[in-house]
Amino acid sequence: MSQRRGVLGAVLGKQPIGTAFVTPYVVFLAAIFAYPLGFAVYMSFHDYFFTAPGAVVERPFVGLENYAAVLSDPAVRRSFVNVGIFLLINVPLTVVLSLLLAYALNSAIRWRTFFRVSYYVPYVAASVAVVGVWLFLFNSNGLVNTVLGPLAPDPSWLVNSNLAMPTVAIYVTWKQLGFFILLYLAALQNVSKDLYEAAAMDGAGRVKSFWNVTVPGVRPATTLVVLLATVTGANLFTEPYLLTGGGGPDGASASPVLIMYQRGIEQGNPDIGSAIGVLLVIGVLLLALIERRFVGRED
Repeated sequence: MSQRRGVLGAVLGKQPIGTAFVTPYVVFLAAIFAYPLGFAVYMSFHDYFFTAPGAVVERPFVGLENYAAVLSDPAVRRSFVNVGIFLLINVPLTVVLSLLLAYALNSAIRWRTFFRVSYYVPYVAASVAVVGVWLFLFNSNGLVNTVLGPLAPDPSWLVNSNLAMPTVAIYVTWKQLGFFILLYLAALQNVSKDLYEAAAMDGAGRVKSFWNVTVPGVRPATTLVVLLATVTGANLFTEPYLLTGGGGPDGASASPVLIMYQRGIEQGNPDIGSAIGVLLVIGVLLLALIERRFVGRED
């Protein structure tokens, strides 16, 4: 009996109840994330293709051939440039707007609850419905071009190779803003009011108090917002697929995930799609480490 308890103790650790609660989530991560990622790495190094269920075929090891094919594909290279442009627009806009709006909504203003709900509604709304609104606004004969008149771009926003990806980035920023506002609102509750009072006694106005008290006080939340915005932005798929008809015009708004879907699913080359996915994971991890290093550091 004591030996059995010793084995159980070694397996469950010093906190068996905590281990029991954590185990389902660990299994979930392994099944939903770890296994698919490992299988994608396996496919990327083999000549892998879809077959009928139960069919036994050879899938020879090809080394780095799939990666060479991916890196030599102009559409893939352009998709990584596109997502880089997207992140350069989306991430700073998300951080600045969500922090400013959260700071305003944290103050004692009229209709505060109404504004909080209003900013959050687009985040929980169905993407197809919201995309329909933006297509109505930004198509060639849409409301935005009608208001701008002769100042409207030609070709229009979503069919303009220079404006398609920036328009998608602004749309995603607007749609996801409510979630990041909530993160900052939660972080603002932990900023001591004594710090604002001390700053006021030193003669600091609202701008200086915001810059010297609020911004440092929500630094952990800023790190989280930057990382989440980067990860979700790098996985961009639904927006260009729906807004620009699958990455148009001529691939100007195509993302790596969209190209991965087209190569791997539509064209039946899962080994090529897996290689794109592995490169994307490596790129996002490197970018996240850089952001964590600079954004998350303490002064």
